[in-house]
Amino acid sequence: MIVLSVESSCDETSVSISQNGKTILSNIVLSQIELHQAFGGVVPEIASREHVKGITAVFEKALKDADKTPSDIDLIAVTKGPGLIGSLLVGINAAKAFAFAHQIPIVGIHHIAGHIYANHIENDLEFPLIALVVSGGHTELVLMKEHYSFETLGQTYDDAVGEAYDKIARVLDLGYPGGPIIDKLAHEGQPTYPMPNIDTSSRYDFSYSGLKSHVINMINTMRMKKEPINHRNMAASFQKAAVKHLITQSKHAIEDVDAKMFVVAGGVAANKHLRAEVNKHFKDIKTTMPAFKYCTDNAAMMGIAGYFYYQKYQRQDAMDMNGFSRLDLRE
Repeated sequence: MIVLSVESSCDETSVSISQNGKTILSNIVLSQIELHQAFGGVVPEIASREHVKGITAVFEKALKDADKTPSDIDLIAVTKGPGLIGSLLVGINAAKAFAFAHQIPIVGIHHIAGHIYANHIENDLEFPLIALVVSGGHTELVLMKEHYSFETLGQTYDDAVGEAYDKIARVLDLGYPGGPIIDKLAHEGQPTYPMPNIDTSSRYDFSYSGLKSHVINMINTMRMKKEPINHRNMAASFQKAAVKHLITQSKHAIEDVDAKMFVVAGGVAANKHLRAEVNKHFKDIKTTMPAFKYCTDNAAMMGIAGYFYYQKYQRQDAMDMNGFSRLDLRE
């Protein structure tokens, strides 16, 4: 089965061609990061406009690089949510137009399902598994007992871990996106600044608001007192506490469900310290993290998820399919 997939939930315009839920024939990603850096974050109106400008060319290049024509495509998978509604609708309408013009079945896929299935590209998923989903908008633990079966065990009470990274980077005037910058600085520093232990009432839930506020207050206090701030050590201190919380809650979930596999998914899966800590703490269970190019938003992951969705349910969506800024993973 040849799947053409489309991802446009935020600020990447991406189209991919994949085969049988495993082989990536092409994966074109048009990033808008440079446009949004001046604003310190993604501006929805700009993102939507750029999707409109670039999506046709991305479609054409994905087909060309895969050496495929529309008649070769068996299924179209497109991100239906969650995400920026304007951005989502550009991708959805383009995918629906392509499906209608060439009489190809289309399925709408949850963005987080795509991130989880990015792991299947290089390592077959084994069940039951625990997926740690970490990004700018999501921090959650998901149990999968079989393909395309999702049960959310825990999630963040407040800020997502990626959001906390971005806010700390902004306060330190480091630029956007903050995650890669903080990670790089942290590897050059030492965790010398005191950080609070993060404790939640649930074994599986997360909370980053307190840690974020602690770091911001510390920085502001030091600036008021005109004390020097070691950016590298501050980054290392924050990152150590943030990742420790992810590891602790993940251990709880893995132990409680006797998981056979642990997967890390989402943009923060590219974090080098997180990857090192996962390899360090989970030696007794098979673990997998996507290749760096599949951690951030891309259409290849949506094609893999779309393939398994269609294999399981054997149904397609109607041409009135809509986009959703919020969407339960089971929908």
